[in-house]
Amino acid sequence: MTCHTRMRSIYFMAGLLAVIFLLGACASSKPEAVHAPEKIVVLSLDELPVHTYSIEGTVSQLVDDRPALKKLHAEYLADLKADLAKYEINDTATLQGKYRSLATMELIAGNSREAVKLLNQVADMEDKEASRLTSGMVTKVLIQAKDSLPENYTQTEFQDSFVAHLSQYVNDLPYEVVQDNIKSSKGRAEYLSENLLRGVIQSQLDPAVAATGELSADQAGTVLGIRFTMDQMLALNPMVAKVYGDYLDKNMVEKENIWPAREFVFRDKMMRPEVLIGIWDSGVDSDVFRDIMFVNKNEKIDGTDTDGNGWVDDIHGIAFDLDGVYNTHLLHPLGDQEGKLDKVFGYMQGFTDLTSAIDSKAAGDVRKEMANMPPEKVGDFLTSLSFGGLYSHGTHVAGIACQDNPFARIMTARITFDYHNTPKAMTMETAQRMADGYRATTKYFSENQVRVVNMSWGWTFKEIEGSLEANGVGESAEERASMAREMIDVLSEGLYDSMADTPEILYISAAGNDDNDVEFDVVIPSSFELPNLVIVGAVDQAGDPTSFTSGGRNVRVYANGFQVESEVPGGGLMKMSGTSMASPNVCNLAGKILAVKPDLSPEAVVQLIEKNADPNQDHPNILLINPRKTIESIK
Repeated sequence: MTCHTRMRSIYFMAGLLAVIFLLGACASSKPEAVHAPEKIVVLSLDELPVHTYSIEGTVSQLVDDRPALKKLHAEYLADLKADLAKYEINDTATLQGKYRSLATMELIAGNSREAVKLLNQVADMEDKEASRLTSGMVTKVLIQAKDSLPENYTQTEFQDSFVAHLSQYVNDLPYEVVQDNIKSSKGRAEYLSENLLRGVIQSQLDPAVAATGELSADQAGTVLGIRFTMDQMLALNPMVAKVYGDYLDKNMVEKENIWPAREFVFRDKMMRPEVLIGIWDSGVDSDVFRDIMFVNKNEKIDGTDTDGNGWVDDIHGIAFDLDGVYNTHLLHPLGDQEGKLDKVFGYMQGFTDLTSAIDSKAAGDVRKEMANMPPEKVGDFLTSLSFGGLYSHGTHVAGIACQDNPFARIMTARITFDYHNTPKAMTMETAQRMADGYRATTKYFSENQVRVVNMSWGWTFKEIEGSLEANGVGESAEERASMAREMIDVLSEGLYDSMADTPEILYISAAGNDDNDVEFDVVIPSSFELPNLVIVGAVDQAGDPTSFTSGGRNVRVYANGFQVESEVPGGGLMKMSGTSMASPNVCNLAGKILAVKPDLSPEAVVQLIEKNADPNQDHPNILLINPRKTIESIK
């Protein structure tokens, strides 16, 4: 289970793998299918074949074993090509991932022209302008720089050629379009190091492969990509950071922020009915929102079910642990992060600033710490970073959902995510308990007259399969895939039924941050279709689609999900990005609508939001919420 700021790895692993796989953003919409009769049509991710590769020893040993890597490369490359020849993949993001991995493999094989061709195919499939313009940029410039030199060029000549080509490439890009991508890429270039890559192998890949005795296709691609990055890309990073920094300094113009002019703030003195908003998330610090928290006046904290409603100590809401068992901790316990919270928040703020090209003290501290971090410390760093995101997530979401709405009241329903590098394996028993917990939670919402629920989280087939793989569950990759399919079906049925059985509640869900199609990748709840459910994608301050937002036909509206400021536990403020932040912005609007017109049904609220949304001028299918316009249409 994942909060949609990508809690298990927050921004770090997303950026890291972006480098490893030559990543630009993946498009989310499906291409027009051109059916080749000889190909097998694939309609969802779990229909693709499973490939595994036997290795001897650890992944840490493998990454330095050139003969073994050569053998793995040949096997993995053959499987990639075979899959693309055999299957018609009607999902742009998945197809881009295949082409991107294939480009890396061709580069490793020395086939630079074929790699460029593949990278251009990836870029051509982009429907996000910024990602189309920057996709595979550094790799293509690397190839151009080498091709422009005589056969016996020196290292100095290559560096001069690379900087010149990259500078020309970047300076020709429209700053107002690509600035966010360039900022995040500059941050990656500044923090990525061989020690970090080896630390990721030690903390994440070594344990998983030790459990199964083999590499999955995704793991194989990651290992080969890491070796390529260490061999070819890391040495370029100082030059990349310098070129990008100069480009940003030269332009220094921020995108126009369209959202303040669209906000609606209650200014009249009318007494309006309270609107109870459920924050179904990783937990909320009730002390931060003390004056607006839901209060069960018939309950008292004494370790018993005082009011006889079936819940113990449910003063401000309810909570379930990682195993789907009820407990009374509405904010996630610190656990193994006890005593580290100040450092955790420092990591989060610094890393956010670093990847946003903000030259703050926090960014400098994190940059310095990461530069000097030995591989064996990387796992703990990633764990703390992931915990910080998890610990803060629900509180941050709650702050957005109730901002500038004096009639909003918050009820907490905590669900628990695993922030460790090796996540706990899902079991069928746990899946069933969680499904039952979903039904119990929505019933609790209904019994207490909750009107709107924000859900900035989800489950994916791939995630469950990965937890099984990381723990060596199952006799084979095929068995793990089958188990994951059964478990996601149990969770899906429980969650879908629980929402369908409470039609009076409007559920608002984040689409996700994998830049994928939520239907193809089997993502719940964002792949559901229900009249009382709205799926929300993320745009930036100018209303342009973010590089990370997932999409698909189920995503109905978009809201600001870029560097959104809100509260974190303890009462401080922090900026976070993700569809997790976009979803509560729509929840905020729904709460205000219901404060003005409380008799509206969920369907009527959705219609108002969609009717008054504005199409993005470059992407008319992206509807941007307009709170002011929406509220004024019903006043």
